[in-house]
Amino acid sequence: MVAWAVLVGLALALAWRVARHPRPVVRCLVYLTVRLVYRLRLRGAEYIPAHGAALVVCNHVSFMDALVIGGASRRPLRFLMDKPIYDSPWLNWLFRLVGAIPVESERHDPGNVRRALQEVSRALREGEVVMLFPEGRLTPDGEIHAFRRGLELILARDPVPVIPAGLSGLWGSWTSHAHGPAMSGRPRRFRARVALHFGEQHPSGRSTRAVLERRVRALKAEADCWAEPAAVEALERP
Repeated sequence: MVAWAVLVGLALALAWRVARHPRPVVRCLVYLTVRLVYRLRLRGAEYIPAHGAALVVCNHVSFMDALVIGGASRRPLRFLMDKPIYDSPWLNWLFRLVGAIPVESERHDPGNVRRALQEVSRALREGEVVMLFPEGRLTPDGEIHAFRRGLELILARDPVPVIPAGLSGLWGSWTSHAHGPAMSGRPRRFRARVALHFGEQHPSGRSTRAVLERRVRALKAEADCWAEPAAVEALERP
């Protein structure tokens, strides 16, 4: 009876905590889940500032990327995501809880991109950390593709520090496009080696698309050495 009372008390305390401060609690739960599902190597998380606005940019490999990066960050992150996924009847409550920012193509919803950028600007001006994938889509081949101009539009409006990141190990997973459209088949592996490397902050004045793309490529190459050693060795053979 005492044990049940303790469990109920803990459940009520957790519910109260989530109601008052949902994002930090959700971040901790996501981090624990990511650690359970993947063998995660994390480097450079200290580069995310403890206070103040910042932008995190990373390559985009799978639909799990935002959860891996958000869970690894020492601060809750706002992040841009495709509106069709945001509107998922099963997960929309979670995306709203963590403050995700949905974005849709102009062809499907004229004015949506402008509204999404306004929300990013509002979050940055309130001192939050926002994460985005400058490629604008999941990689179709595992490689990093050209960064889009939306990154520079954001920084022109709100010149905040930028933290680049490189993610490796999720290409080939069920949530990537490696074996056809993401999440169209069955999960193929569990406890995969995943590496996430954050880099030093870039002042906004030096944060052009080209500079940040090169830095993300370099960080991903570093992460590849741990997450995908066999692939790296094959590339290095004469």
